[in-house]
Amino acid sequence: MRKLKRRDSMNDRIDIVLNKFRSRVNSYPPGMCPLVLYRSILQMSMNQTCGKCVPCRDGLAEADRLLGLILKGDAGPETLGELEKLCTMIAATADCAVGVVAANTVLDSLREFPDEYESHIRNRRCVENTVQTIPCVTLCPAHVDVPGYVALVGKGDYAGAIELIRERNPFPTACAMVCEHPCERKCRRSIIDAPINIRGLKKYAVDAVPADRVPTPEPNVPTGKRIAVIGAGPSGMTAAYFLALMGHGVDIYEEHEQAGGMLRYGIPEYRLPKKRLDEDIAAILKAGDITLRCNTKVGRDIPYEEIRRTHDAVYLGLGAQLGNRMPMEGADAPGVTSAAEFLQAVAAGRAPDLSGKKVVLIGGGNVAMDAARTAVRLKAETVHVFTRKRDDYTALESEIESAMQEGVRFRTLLSFLNIETNQDSGAVQAVWLQPEIVGEYDRFGFVTTEHSSNYPYRFQCDLLIMAVGQRSDTESFAAAGIPTERGRIGADESCAVRETEGVFSGGDCVTGPSTAINAIAAGQVAAFNIDEYLGYHHKVRGLASAPPALPNNCVPTGRAEIEERDPFERRRDFGHVECPMTPEEAVRESGRCLRCDVYGCGSMEGGRTGC
Repeated sequence: MRKLKRRDSMNDRIDIVLNKFRSRVNSYPPGMCPLVLYRSILQMSMNQTCGKCVPCRDGLAEADRLLGLILKGDAGPETLGELEKLCTMIAATADCAVGVVAANTVLDSLREFPDEYESHIRNRRCVENTVQTIPCVTLCPAHVDVPGYVALVGKGDYAGAIELIRERNPFPTACAMVCEHPCERKCRRSIIDAPINIRGLKKYAVDAVPADRVPTPEPNVPTGKRIAVIGAGPSGMTAAYFLALMGHGVDIYEEHEQAGGMLRYGIPEYRLPKKRLDEDIAAILKAGDITLRCNTKVGRDIPYEEIRRTHDAVYLGLGAQLGNRMPMEGADAPGVTSAAEFLQAVAAGRAPDLSGKKVVLIGGGNVAMDAARTAVRLKAETVHVFTRKRDDYTALESEIESAMQEGVRFRTLLSFLNIETNQDSGAVQAVWLQPEIVGEYDRFGFVTTEHSSNYPYRFQCDLLIMAVGQRSDTESFAAAGIPTERGRIGADESCAVRETEGVFSGGDCVTGPSTAINAIAAGQVAAFNIDEYLGYHHKVRGLASAPPALPNNCVPTGRAEIEERDPFERRRDFGHVECPMTPEEAVRESGRCLRCDVYGCGSMEGGRTGC
């Protein structure tokens, strides 16, 4: 007799357990020993084996035994050879993917972490500094005390929360609006339900108390030293803030009319209202002896050599404001622009009228989403985003979703071939696209593509926006002897420019286009290293501190999300799209924090080792 599948069967109940377990995998803590991680993956694979083939059934158990010996420090150099030989055999002879993938995973670990294996065998311990750390603090590039300010928001001390953020990041408002919140990625709250909405709570604090109304710490006594900061973007302004608090004098040189860099000229008004950005900048300029000189381009209005001669140190925070164009015929035709140029023109009040126009974007990053959503607000008839691979959509999922809601259309598996221009006007009139098919994954886990047998096809457009990266304007600095490579300034992890005494650099002009919080982190690191270079060892401390931790609340509770205005309403204007949290939501959300700075690894000096 045939029967329908019974509801609430064993498999259904197991699926519920697995769904909960996925979040636990995503919250593996930073600083964990990688060999412990690989062994746990191996053990899960052992549990999946059906037991029919010997390589999988017995071979994986033997691989687990060998890994256990290595982790305990009871293995010799010959153990690595045994492990590699065994897993190579399993991968070649196992009947199904369970054994093959498990064995290949161990082989991957041997290639990716040879130093960790060597340390366990030679020294019987993890590589130095392999310790579990507070996830949100570690994954914030600026290492802001996240649990502390989340707790202050819960207490209603919004000014205190801003003060605590400023100990590491002088842009609390801008980051509350646009930060990609890497701090949430491995939040331990995921073990229970979902990550804390850290960005949302930061936004609630700066919405409650504008940042420029919260006094900055008193600066140190003047040192008599003067530092030049070239570029008033997030990196340069951050460096200036901390240097001023240390007692140094700072001169900021900015080529645009106002400070802010790409926060002002690259991020649209609907995401970061410029009056809110001005709150952060006003507070920074009050921090000490800071002089801001706008409309001053170094190399044009003032020689770099003069700046270097009249200052004790220099920080280059140039950003990456020049948009890249693909090297092909028609790339400079009317109607073809880069995403950076397009967004800067709109921010400067030179927005084009796109009424009735068909807009095409090439690229899938956050800048592409900003340009696409801006084109919608400029009344474009259609906006299409094309990418070659799904992996090319590197923008935040929320940004892609918002763009879709506002009418942006997405197509993937299409490679960009060439630009077709009008014979009379020379302006762009179409792009040619080649359909692709997916292939194997590369060593980084990204899918590769190859041309499909389908013919290329023509797609009509009136405006082509290329969101294919940005670069820095380093030409005059290279001419002055600053080491550059492929348009980037050569600086090390301390932000010191190689072979150049007293010159430091960080942010996009060193790493290439990145996020605002990464630029802020670079400015912070540079400021403290410039201080050391000048012969000091200042510390910057705010007035706020984290309140005592309450007992952990481990009751599963929904995450409070930041809502947005209705897409059919918000697509008509450049008004800020996000709606504020309610007081009840903010209190409840802050109460979900597990206070990892006190409990777990935070309660032990220096954390604890992964094994």
